[in-house]
This record gives sequence, structure tokens and C-alpha cells, in this order.
Amino acid sequence: MRIIFYSLTIFIIFYQTAYAQVNKKLPEFSKAGFYEVPKSGRDVFDFNVGWRFYKGSIENAELKDFDDSKWDIVNTPHGIELLSTQASGSNNYQGEVWYRKHFKISENIENKRLTIYFEAIMGKCKVWLNGELLKSHYGGFLPFNVDISNKIIKGEDNIITVWADNSDDITYPPGKSQKQLDFSYFGGIYRDVWLVATNNIYITNSNRVDKIAGGGTFIHYENLSEKNVDVVVQIDVANGNSLNQKVTIQYILKNFDGTFVSKNEKVANISAKSSKQINYTFKVDKPKLWSPKNPNLYNLELRVLKNNKTIDGVRHKIGIRKIEFKGKEGLYLNNKPYQGKLIGVNRHQDFAYVGNALPNSGQWRDAVILKEAGCEIVRAAHYPADPAFMDACDELGLFFIVATPGWQFWNNKDASFEKYVYKDIRNMVRRDRNYASVLLWEPILNETNYPDYFAKKVHDIVHEEYPFSGAYTVCDVHAKGQQYFDVIYSHPYKGMFYNNPVKNTIENQKKFQFEYDKEERSVFTREWGDSVDDWNSHNSPSRAARSWGEHAQLIQAQHYAQPSFVYTSWESLYNTPAQHVGGALWHSFDHQRGYHPDPFYGGITDVFRQPKYSYQIFKSQRTPKESEPMIYIANEMTPFSPSDVNVLTNCDEVRLIMYEKDTLILKQDRSRFKMPSPIVVFKDVFDFIDIKALHRQNKKQKANIVAEGLIDGKVVVRERKWAALRTSHIKLELADKNIPLVANGSDMVTIIASIVDENGTVKRLNNDVIKFEIKGEGNIVGDSKIMANPIKVAWGTAPAIIKSTTKPGVITVKASILKEGAHTPSYGELTFTSIPSVTPLLYSDISNNKMSNINNVSSNNKEDEEVEKNLKKRILELEKEINNLKLKEVEKQQLEFEGIRKQK
Repeated sequence: MRIIFYSLTIFIIFYQTAYAQVNKKLPEFSKAGFYEVPKSGRDVFDFNVGWRFYKGSIENAELKDFDDSKWDIVNTPHGIELLSTQASGSNNYQGEVWYRKHFKISENIENKRLTIYFEAIMGKCKVWLNGELLKSHYGGFLPFNVDISNKIIKGEDNIITVWADNSDDITYPPGKSQKQLDFSYFGGIYRDVWLVATNNIYITNSNRVDKIAGGGTFIHYENLSEKNVDVVVQIDVANGNSLNQKVTIQYILKNFDGTFVSKNEKVANISAKSSKQINYTFKVDKPKLWSPKNPNLYNLELRVLKNNKTIDGVRHKIGIRKIEFKGKEGLYLNNKPYQGKLIGVNRHQDFAYVGNALPNSGQWRDAVILKEAGCEIVRAAHYPADPAFMDACDELGLFFIVATPGWQFWNNKDASFEKYVYKDIRNMVRRDRNYASVLLWEPILNETNYPDYFAKKVHDIVHEEYPFSGAYTVCDVHAKGQQYFDVIYSHPYKGMFYNNPVKNTIENQKKFQFEYDKEERSVFTREWGDSVDDWNSHNSPSRAARSWGEHAQLIQAQHYAQPSFVYTSWESLYNTPAQHVGGALWHSFDHQRGYHPDPFYGGITDVFRQPKYSYQIFKSQRTPKESEPMIYIANEMTPFSPSDVNVLTNCDEVRLIMYEKDTLILKQDRSRFKMPSPIVVFKDVFDFIDIKALHRQNKKQKANIVAEGLIDGKVVVRERKWAALRTSHIKLELADKNIPLVANGSDMVTIIASIVDENGTVKRLNNDVIKFEIKGEGNIVGDSKIMANPIKVAWGTAPAIIKSTTKPGVITVKASILKEGAHTPSYGELTFTSIPSVTPLLYSDISNNKMSNINNVSSNNKEDEEVEKNLKKRILELEKEINNLKLKEVEKQQLEFEGIRKQK
């Protein structure tokens, strides 16, 4: 009976958590450069699971019969090692690593053309299959393919071996030593690996086929209007057979909801052992145009048919749009001037603990976080982004600036470096040319002193690879060869203003104003916001760790919004003419760096993507028409909080209600400031002594601040903040952005533990240490070695990263104080489920004792353990109730004592 009861309980938990997933949407990610077409004859397998891993140098590991049974077992994306949140200063591993994967090919695909597609491996690498070297590759940020057709052993165990090295190497870009680099060469197979099986007649991959402006599929648009547009499609089809083949090339265009738009087909003759480009041009009437505010997409299916049967197919999500930079008139999108300024951020790809090995869901969540902040553009820093992030930019509506790998380095001693730069530029254009989100191509090496001819060369390469209208190159205005580029980077002021500590008066603004009358091209600010004292110390009002609290965060927010000195900010960018299109903040997220001991703390979130006050500044710049009315009180009501109450909002005016009695009203000062929503500051209205008085009078419920946002005189949004009371319990939040955890062995999600009082108010000033425990189909990423678990509370919260197993199911996470006592906050629990992978996982069974690195699955709770757990929990609750009563008695005694003291 008890077994039935507990089985039923487990079923109910699973049902409830599964039901909670209904409102969550799993994004669709491209695989190996395309989206799948059902029943097309093309199969895609997730090749990420079950790699054996060795860190260091070892002999003969590429041989088929090498004994790897004692190696660790990992899943890709894999970043070699887990790192603390203080991983700057080049304390990460640089050197050789080895991966070996055992796999069998099923009978239904063993006679097909098989390629392994690596999205990226950091540094230089070599790939062997069954001991035969198939590929050597240089460069850590772009994809490459390995053809294993006719190399596999049918029906038997095959072994693919990868040697990789993320050591400093000046022969390929970026080339600079990590000890002098503003980011880190986190290593390993840190992006996805796919196995693609096709028939011998197939649509090629643009990054494998070395064709200028060719290979794969290439889609662009001509004669765009609101009435119609010409969609131009190039399709490169290969014939791997020994005889000429006659095939039909078909396209099917559908709306994003699946409704039919148009269809057509062409017959083509393809010579044996060669490929042929087939071109289509077709009209779309009344096209749904793509823009950041309305990121409309279509599904374009491209099929190859033989004897009326589909033998290959790929799908692309296309956004129909027209981009024009019209010099002094600025940016035109879809034949109309772009409204407002294009403001966004730069983005490095690293995340807490895992470095660059962020799974697709994490890439997508990053895009969601930035979109919700109000960003409309992201600049790559300083290399092409993960394809999953690009997928998200298209679907969510974020413009993107693609940058070639490079940072302050040129090798004039080895010609291979230059060769690899040009190769990277071609491959980044070939990979990303079909994304609607791509606004600019940055082929220049960031902040680099290169030869005189280089600038024109890289500009020309972009236009060779993208010979149609709508491709624009960009370069710094003070860089060598800037005259060749289509758009320039610059600040609203002349460069000299940085060395002048002047106040932000109109006279000084005019004095340092950029000379727009002397420049005919459109202007964009590639990096704004950072303000270091010097390039060695790196102290800055923009670099504020979230854990440093509200004072530091307020200074950062004010600096980004409207500083009192002449500097590039939200305010100054909105004060520019239309010619100045916008700018990207340096930087979106806190991240690690090679050449400085401090992480970069200038992000609008921390490394876990927990927002700072500056994140709310970004949100407040979106008009209520673009998003929703928002309001945020940037004051935590602590004993150390400032007397001013700063309110961030996109409403017309703010009503502030202090302690349920004093009502103050301020309007947005848009007459003085050009930015959409300046900070609303209520001067000298908070004093902790007022909170103390209310608490002593037993009026704690009145110790709150209410901010109301008004539009046209009506309250449209409201926020209330309370002064935090005594800590009560730990609250857990699944920071998944409504994206479920996928049981593919690689997916991850962050859980945030908050120390709260009985009302749920976060106790920001808290130094507790939290330990996380997990049961079910998940693992906790990191341990005490990297200070991940247990972890000290910072600004009221402590994050944990949860990684899925390969089996979908229930996951329960518990967070408790490291050393529990009578008065410590009670633990928190959160239960959720992972969902099955939509892509089949390809890996052999693994049976050594290292399997726990993939599936560290705890067994179901036994009956006695569950009973004991519930009893302990209830005993602890009763003890706390008793101790709370004792505490009330202590408080009463103190009040009585104070009363006696006052009488004396």
C-alpha cells in the first residue's frame, strides 16, 4: 500500500511539473547551418553525448585501439574545466586536450554521405576517424566539416578522436597572447557537434564548399515595397554519383504559422562528381517585413526531388527586409527612416562556471534577456556568435553586427596569420549571410595597427562574398584605411574629450562635438559607457559588480544614462543628428578577461545574468507603446540606502507614496534631457530612522514605498518596496525564461536562491552560505573547488546551474543554509521537469565508473527516507516557531527596558 502511495505521489509530482511546462516553448535551433525538413532523406543527429576526455598531452591517443576506459566522460558543448566567477587574469587552462567518441552507424544511414559538423573548437585541432587523420583546422570561432563517408566501419564500433589546443599561437587570429587579451581562450569543443546524413545528391554546405558568394543556399531580396518583393534564392546542389543526374529543385514558402504562400520547381541536370548552382526569383505579395519591432519570419523549404521523391531538403527561416545607410539621413529600414536611435550592447559569450560552453538554450536566453531590456542591436565582441544566438536574434528581433576574430594584434612575421584572417572573413559571411538580423559586417581586426592595404582588402572580401545591395562594412573613423568602409564607428564627440574632465554643459558639448559636417557616411558608436582611470588600473564608474550593492549600481546606472560630465551615454546618443544611428554599450554581461586580474564588471547583469539597476535603465527607455509601462524603485530601504529615491520608468510622471502617507509627484524631465526616459529622482525623501520609528511603533506594514507610473494622468503601473524584516526562508526561482530544460545531457538552466523575509522581500544585506542538493534527472554544475556549491550569498541571492541528463524526468533542487541552526532561514525546494530531446542522440553505451559525469541520477527516495525527511522538516519548523516566540519575548524585554530608560 505504501509503495502504491509513494508511486502515486511521484506520478502526481511529475504530472504537476509537466503541466507547468505547457506554457513553455522550446525554441527551434538551426543544426549545421539549416533547419530540418521532415521526410527529406536528410537525417541529423545530436553528436554531443558521450565523449571521453583527457586534459594534457598523451601519446598514441589517436589510434583506434587506444585504451580510453579511464578517461572522464563529458558531453559537448564542453569547456575543458569549470571555473570560478573570478576566472580573470589567465587562470584558466591553456594547452592540449583530447576527446574520443565511440559510436555505431545504424543500417538505415550507413550507406549515406556522412559528415560531422563542428560549430567551433577553440584554437587549433586535428580530427581522426579510426586512427586516420581526416582534418586539421586553425581558428576557434567558426565551423568546419569532416566527411566520414566511406571511412566508417559498418556495424562496428567507430572512434572519432579530436586533439585540440587553446594555447597562444600567433599564426592564426586572434593571435594575441591571452595574457594580453581582453577576453579568454576558454578551450575545448565548446559548441555543438552534429552528424548529418544525406543521399549522394544533396544541397551543399556553404562553409565546406569554397565558392565565392556561393555554396549552400544564398537568399536576398530585391525591389522591396509594401506591395511586393522579389526573393532571390541560390541553391548549390552536388552530385556525388559517378553518372550525370537529372533532378527537380523545388521551393515551398510558408508563413511562420505554417500557412502556404507559394511553390515552384525547376529541372536541372547535374554532372557526375560535381555541383551546380540553381537560381530562383519569385515574388511575394504584401510581404510581412522584418524589423526589430516586428520580427516577421517565413519558412523557406528547399527540396531536391528525383522521380517525384524528395531525396534532400533544408529549411531556412527568412526575414524579408531592406537595409540602407543613407549617410546624413541615417538608417533606412524597409524604405523608411529608422525611428529613434538603435541602442544595444556588445556581447562576449562566456557564462559563469562553464566559460564559453553555453548550450543553445543559454544562447537563446541571453537574447531574450537583452530583448526584454529594450536592446535593438548586439555587436559581436570580438568574433562570430554561436549560431543559436543568431537564430534568436532573427526570431526575437535584434539587429546584429558580425565581427571577424581579432583584437589589437597583427602578425607581420608569419604570412599564415593574414591568410587565416581572410579565410575567417569569408567563412563568417558564408555562415551568416542569410540572417535577417545582420545589419553590419565588421571585417576589420578590432583596434589593430594593420598594413595600409589591409582595410581595402577586407572591405572588398565582404562585398565579393555578398555582392548584392544591403551589405555594409564598418570600421573606426580613426583607423587606417577607414575611407574604404561603408559606415564608420565614432563617438558623438571628438576623441579629445575623453582626456578633459569637463562638466556636461551645452558649451562643452558643442566644444567637443563630432564634426558631422565633415563626414558624409552614417555613424555608429561601437563601444560606449566604459570609463577607466587608466588602462592598467581599470577603475571605472561603469564597472560595478552587482554584489557591491545599490550605491555602486546607482553610480553605474547614472553613468550609462546621463552623467554630469561629457561622455557617451544614452543622453548623448539621443542628442545626435539622424546621421548618428546609435551605439552599443560596452558591455551586456560581466565576463572574464585574460590580461587583467579583475573580471569586467560593466555589464547590465552579472555573469549569471542577474540584472543590475542599469538593466532597469535600459528597460525604462522603451516606450509603453513598444513594450509595457514599467517602473522600478532603485532603493532597497536598508540602513545604508541613500536619502534620494531614484525611480526608473517609461511613464510620463511618477507618484511616490512614502510610508502610506507622504505623496510626492514628479514629471519626466524630458525638456532638459534628450533620452526617452531620464531617471526620476526624489531628493532627500528616505531616512532609515523613519523605518526604525515605524517598526518600534509596531507599524511594520507601513514601512514601504510605493511608486506609481502615470500616463495621461492615469496610473498604469505600480511597484511597492518593503524594508526587509528578519530572514525567514529561502525562495527558489527557475530562471529559464519559459524555455524548458532538454534532456540531451548538455542543456543547462540557472536557479536563483533568494534569502527572504516572511513577506518574500529579499534581504539584500546578507552573508549566508547556501548549499544546493539535487535529486532526479539533473546535476549541479560545480562544487566547492570553484566556490559554486556551497556558495556565499551576494546581494541577497545565490545562483546554481543545473545540467540535464539524457533521460527526461522530474528534478528537485533543495537549497539550505550551509550550517542550519535554530534561527537560520528554512530551506527552499523547487521541482521541475526536463523534456525529451527532439533530435536523436548518437552515442555508444558507456559502462565505466565515470558514467556519472553524464548521468548523475539519484535513485527514487525510499519510503523510510521520505518519512524521516518529513519528520525532520516538521521538527525544525516547530523549533523555529518556539524560537520565534522566544525572540518576541526578547524584543518585548528590550522595549520594556527602553521604556524604563526613557522614564529615568
